[in-house]
Amino acid sequence: MSQAEYDAAIERTLIGIEDALDNCDWDIDYERADAVLTLTLEDNGSQVILSRQSANRELWVAARSGGYHLGFDNSGDEPGWKCTTTGEDLPTLLDRVLSEQMGEPVSLNLAQ
Repeated sequence: MSQAEYDAAIERTLIGIEDALDNCDWDIDYERADAVLTLTLEDNGSQVILSRQSANRELWVAARSGGYHLGFDNSGDEPGWKCTTTGEDLPTLLDRVLSEQMGEPVSLNLAQ
């Protein structure tokens, strides 16, 4: 993946997350500052932070349960961001960590 392809994939992903948050039923605020998207859960003030890691061409997710590194996987029928440790795709990982931190099931209906 070239740097331009990586930058485009990250931008699409962050915009997709913002759009999903705008249309969800949960009280999750977000703020984007350049390469970092911070999700704040209003009920308990906890945060999930997504950050662009250009040097590795990864997307990192920081949550209470830990830090996750995701690389873009073009293989298979559904290309997208995959966690290098858990194997989860980004929508599954994000729903899981948000659910854990909110204490209730969360599904953002995020497309890869």
